[in-house]
Amino acid sequence: MTIRVLLADDQALLRSAFRVLVDSEPDMEVVGEASDGAEAVRLAAQERADVVLMDIRMPGTDGLAATRMISADPALADVHVVMLTTFEVDEYVVQSLRAGASGFLGKGSEPEELLSAIRVAAAGDALLSPAATKGLIASFLAQGGGARAGGEGGGARLATLTTREREVLVQVAGGLSNDEIAERLAVSPLTVKTHVNRAMAKLGARDRAQLVVIAYESGLVRPRVE
Repeated sequence: MTIRVLLADDQALLRSAFRVLVDSEPDMEVVGEASDGAEAVRLAAQERADVVLMDIRMPGTDGLAATRMISADPALADVHVVMLTTFEVDEYVVQSLRAGASGFLGKGSEPEELLSAIRVAAAGDALLSPAATKGLIASFLAQGGGARAGGEGGGARLATLTTREREVLVQVAGGLSNDEIAERLAVSPLTVKTHVNRAMAKLGARDRAQLVVIAYESGLVRPRVE
C-alpha cells in the first residue's frame, strides 16, 4: 500500500525538498502541494491523502485552523496530520495536538525521521517517540499551558474509563509502547491495544498523542519540572 502524502507549506523551496525525499521512497508518493491551510483542506479531500505534512504558520488559513477543519470533517477521519514546526519547543505544538494533529516534527529533523514520522502517522500511531511528544507537552503544561483544562470537565471525562483503561492511559502518557505497557502490567500487547482503542473512543482522541494531552490536561498525570 502506497502512503499518499500532501505537503502544506508556504515556502515552495521546502515543499520541493520534501517532495524529492518522499517520492524517493517506494511506499510513498506526494499527491499534492498546498501553500495555505484552506488549500490543504481542499486537497486532503480531493486527493484522498493519508498524511498531511502541515506547516503551523502560513498566510491566510494557518496550519492550526486547517487541522481543526480536517479533524472536524467525518469524511476526512482517515487523514493524519503531522504538524511541522520551526522551533524545537513551540507553544503552538500543543494547540495543534488539541486540534487533532497526530504529532509534531521539527523542520530541522533528519530525513529518516521525517520518513519514519509519515509511516507511523499513516498507521494511526503516535508520531515518532511517544516520550518525545510527552516531554514537550509536559514542559508546556508545566508553564501553565494547560491550566484551564482541569476545570473543563477533565475529571468527568476520565470517569468514563475503567480502572484498567486509566492505568493504561497513565503508561501511554509516560511514553511507553504497547509492548512495554504489556510487560509492566503483565498483560498481552493485544489487550493493551484494546484498552488504548477504547480509551481513545471514550475520550474522543484520534490517536495516542491526543491521549497524552488529555492525561496531562485532566490532571491524571502531573508534569515533572526539571
